[in-house]
Amino acid sequence: MRTFFTGFVLLFSLVALSGCRLLGNYENDDSHLAANEATNYSWGSAGSDVGQFDEPSGVAVDSVGNVYVADENNHRIQKFTSTGFFVTQWGAAGSGEGQFDEPSGVAVDSVGNVYVADENNHRIQKFTSTGFFVTQWGTAGSGDGQFNEPSGVAVDSVGNVYIADEDNYRIQKFTSTGVFVNQWGAAGSGDGEFDEPSGVAVDFEGSVYVSDEGNHRIQKFRSTGVFVSKWGSAGSGDWQFNRPTGVAVDSTGKVYVVDSVNHRIKKFTP
Repeated sequence: MRTFFTGFVLLFSLVALSGCRLLGNYENDDSHLAANEATNYSWGSAGSDVGQFDEPSGVAVDSVGNVYVADENNHRIQKFTSTGFFVTQWGAAGSGEGQFDEPSGVAVDSVGNVYVADENNHRIQKFTSTGFFVTQWGTAGSGDGQFNEPSGVAVDSVGNVYIADEDNYRIQKFTSTGVFVNQWGAAGSGDGEFDEPSGVAVDFEGSVYVSDEGNHRIQKFRSTGVFVSKWGSAGSGDWQFNRPTGVAVDSTGKVYVVDSVNHRIKKFTP
């Protein structure tokens, strides 16, 4: 079970390190938001009714702005408009098709299919945008296509699916139908090794970013798993992390990291 902290720190600096620039950290910075004329929405409260959550852990947005939330301890996915109006939900506690045991990660592909990392059922489930079950793959284990608490999921522009297989210390890559393509990673702290990889994201060029939580760093790979670069170390400084959990990349290639125990979001450009 995972909780993502999403705070912001007022700190802007330009620093060169490991081929990346730190663009900023944000924490409760109303002046920054006002200066950029941002319109902000929030929704939800503790509970199990529609629009309520019990430790939501993953979020994804489709091409038309609909928002999908992995409502972890309510064992469901909820779908909203971009302004927080409830659209639909699906899921219940269990191990059958369309059921979940702590769904932790969610991603949407270019045609609207929704992929869910069903963490404690050790599998990935695929749905239509309205919640109809399409397919699933994975069982508990360490072989190709097996998982040990998959926590993060991402989809590239051609439909390949990348899974942060957290307790197997690796990333696995599949086709959109769940056919195994390749994997990389092992337990450790060297290049291409992981200590609880918890989040994964793909940029417009196909580069893969992994939040290497226990090693307090981000690692970047080619789509084939070849190591490219890394940044971060344990701490609270500009280029440090304390258990980074989530990672996302915007359309311009900027990388956003949930620095969970430091209670902040950090933004970088590769």
